[in-house]
Amino acid sequence: MVISHEMANGVEMTDAFTTDVCIVGGCGRVGLPLGIALASRGLTVTLYDINATAVETVNSGTLPFDEEGAGPVLAEVVAAGRLRASTEPATVGSAENLVVVVGTPVDEHLNPDLGAVPRALERCAEHLRPGQLVVLRSTVYPGVTALTEKLLAGMGIGVDVAFCPERIAEGKAMTELFALPQIVSARTPQALARAEKLFRHLTDQIVPLEPEEAELAKLFTNTWRYIKFATANQFWMMANDFGLDFARIRHAITFDYPRAADLPMPGFAAGPCLFKDTMQLAAFNRNNFVLGHSAMLINEGLPLYLVSRLEDSYDLSSMTVGILGMAFKGGSDDPRESLAYKLRKILSLKARETLCTDPHVKDERFVPLDDVLAKADLLVIACPHQEYAKLETATPVVDMWGLTGQGVRV
Repeated sequence: MVISHEMANGVEMTDAFTTDVCIVGGCGRVGLPLGIALASRGLTVTLYDINATAVETVNSGTLPFDEEGAGPVLAEVVAAGRLRASTEPATVGSAENLVVVVGTPVDEHLNPDLGAVPRALERCAEHLRPGQLVVLRSTVYPGVTALTEKLLAGMGIGVDVAFCPERIAEGKAMTELFALPQIVSARTPQALARAEKLFRHLTDQIVPLEPEEAELAKLFTNTWRYIKFATANQFWMMANDFGLDFARIRHAITFDYPRAADLPMPGFAAGPCLFKDTMQLAAFNRNNFVLGHSAMLINEGLPLYLVSRLEDSYDLSSMTVGILGMAFKGGSDDPRESLAYKLRKILSLKARETLCTDPHVKDERFVPLDDVLAKADLLVIACPHQEYAKLETATPVVDMWGLTGQGVRV
């Protein structure tokens, strides 16, 4: 299925495109599920990525990472010829719709990198063609869409530009891409209509916004979740300090009481999105963001608080401590920005020995779970993988997530 268009609003459309969609950064955890989903709806999709290993893996019909429900669909669309991956920048010129999905990190000083998206486009700029729709999918600092529009206009390329942020949770992409409403935004009616047409292949629930509204909508979304996790973590610390079990208190608060139903359990709030997007929002507001900075101090300080509580009860210097789970969230194989690594660093200074294990994350420094259970004097669940829900061990287990059902008091 290759869509063709006529000339409108001064942007020349062409029917010479041979592919419906090209995704820049297409073999990553955001781009690949989107490509699979679009291909499953009959579109032809090319994934442009500079990671040659990931490209080869995808072209073999295999996922390069865990994503529930995506594996069989990937194998199907690759076999059908509707999806392929490439390291060649020229592939971006074959597609009518170009979707840019690249990382937008903050630096070591918590400043946003405003150039991540423009740099990605500059690498393939010579292959861009008049009539393409360029969709920014990455979470960006407010104003990056306008900056991208200016960059492309300066190149003299007649393209439409839209910003359509992803809002999926890792591990749930193949459900949420079809179930969640899609925010679409653009400066012109034509670009907005084209973006809406593209995403209607996935959902009929389209929410149109201005680009700056959409940029803030995505940042507000992630920051709100980060603040909610910080609230639960602060409550947990307060309950601990009073010698009480927050799990019992939370159950009483949320039981058949819908206005408190979204109060999370405590736990490490980390990963590649929530922290950095909260810091992007803080930078946008000239670092006048008390809620965001407070949430950061609570969430990032949780590993140190946990170790401090353990020191009140145990002589860590004489103990081997086992850390169970190193991914940033349960059921994931993604260790990016996981606070389990901060916990390991702190414990390496406090404990006699620190052992790490994870059933999903591949790391040669990790040891098998059975070895950790055999050697550790104390166990800390740092990531709530379901594999740890029914541990059979006489060793004390610290479980702030409530995974084992034994309470979360430390």
